[in-house]
Amino acid sequence: MTLVKWEPWREVQLLRDRFDRLFGEPFFHPVTEAEGRIYAEWIPAVDMYEDADKMEFTAELPGMEMKDIEVKIEDETLRISGERTLENEEHRENYHRVERVYGAFHRTITLPKTVETEKVKAVYDKGVLRVTLPKKEEVKPKKIDVVVKG
Repeated sequence: MTLVKWEPWREVQLLRDRFDRLFGEPFFHPVTEAEGRIYAEWIPAVDMYEDADKMEFTAELPGMEMKDIEVKIEDETLRISGERTLENEEHRENYHRVERVYGAFHRTITLPKTVETEKVKAVYDKGVLRVTLPKKEEVKPKKIDVVVKG
């Protein structure tokens, strides 16, 4: 079975994109400006994969450094959070458009009891965070050889 994260605001985003195309400019402004910073809450795209030995969680975090990303497990929940900042914030008044989203994000995934939380590994490479969650030995499928007689 394939699990796909339901995004309740996806339809609103699609509507906003249609208005933008219709009027040729942003109709709704997704970023706000306060205290001289451009920011917005954003949700990184993620994939979850599972096989007999492990689960794997992959998140797209382009333009970020590992120092700005936190990965932890608490109460059988994988928590990934961080903040992406505008590279040239001191020159923000020179921007004509800011379409990439900056600001804080967080994702939480409830883990099944089959995950060996002490052996979880995370790798960040080329803007992609990959978290490998090995399964406990007792839950891995075991093949039983059947002896045929006569």
